Amino acid sequence: MGFLDSLKTSDHDILQTLIVKDPRMPDDPLTASMNIENHVPGQPKIKVLVTGASGLLGSHIVEQWLASGADVRVILRSERPTPFLDLLGVTKVHGNLTDPIACRFACEDVDYVCHAAAKVGDWGKWDEFQRDTIETTRQISEAALHAKVKRFIHISSTSAYGHPDDRDTPISETHPLGENIWRKDPYTLAKVECERHLWKLSNAGLPLTVLRPSWLYGPRDRITLARMVGNLKAGKMRLIGPGDNRISAIDASEVARAVVLAASQPVAEGQAYNITDLGEISQFDFFGIMAEAAGLKRTTKTVNYPLAFYASVCMETWGRLVHPSRPPMLTRYAAWLMGRRLWYDNTKIRRDLGWVPVVDYPTSIRRAVDWYLKDSNLTAVTKR
Repeated sequence: MGFLDSLKTSDHDILQTLIVKDPRMPDDPLTASMNIENHVPGQPKIKVLVTGASGLLGSHIVEQWLASGADVRVILRSERPTPFLDLLGVTKVHGNLTDPIACRFACEDVDYVCHAAAKVGDWGKWDEFQRDTIETTRQISEAALHAKVKRFIHISSTSAYGHPDDRDTPISETHPLGENIWRKDPYTLAKVECERHLWKLSNAGLPLTVLRPSWLYGPRDRITLARMVGNLKAGKMRLIGPGDNRISAIDASEVARAVVLAASQPVAEGQAYNITDLGEISQFDFFGIMAEAAGLKRTTKTVNYPLAFYASVCMETWGRLVHPSRPPMLTRYAAWLMGRRLWYDNTKIRRDLGWVPVVDYPTSIRRAVDWYLKDSNLTAVTKR
């Protein structure tokens, strides 16, 4: 008996609400605004491989490609139930992205490879990031080069820039990679190393496009939303600094739209693009909208940014000694992400690809929180 069959009728209805009625499914009218060619009957379908398809961004990339009429193949490391992907009707290949044979098999006869798989989060041992981020990127990119795909779209991160100092002007794609990398900062270092390898392959003939999103959130985010909404409910949420600084956060569905646009635009080959926000929003308003969407009051409690960062250093040091597998309550990266005063320039992706957000922050955040609350309800039901 499958996972879906094992649910009670009422439970199955809840799952259908979470999946079929997600506003980003292929019948979403917003996809009509995408500047891509839909499949023409009688013509061969575009074939796409998506890595990391069971994750937040990867699942949205799958949706957007299906909306365009493409055949989508995904490579999954385990055979755990994937009801969302099953309902979408993708072709599933089971294999490890560190295995060159599995990667070559997955890339066989595909037009585009969208690589979104990586170790999630900024906490962990260096060998984990080396294996799950750097090595997987090396193997799938080399397999894509061997398969002569039309485009390899790599999901990097603004973390590839390192930790630049606060500034009044935005960071563009010409900014050097790996600036001011901290000691014991495996997440950032792994992002930098991935890009360095890919740009070498680009010079060797890989048709590469790199997208550098900022902090991702959205429906199917079971990590950030759980932590943030949980802290808001518990009254533990604090703004880092006065809260008037600009937050760089992007809905995963918007990045997924940009992936499909990048694949279809010749100008995008050999280019990197920042995609970091839906417009300007402060830390106070971002978390305020999130709190209101969860039926809670906005937090006005603050903590001094330098103090928060120093506390995160202490928490990380203690955490590595006592419970190295579990991230501390506040990491340096999280404190920096929330309290910094710098932002990124999205001019290039708007100009080259015609990407413009189709949702605003209030709509996007409320939709994400609504999904999270329903998902939490489903989790509680299935554990009865």
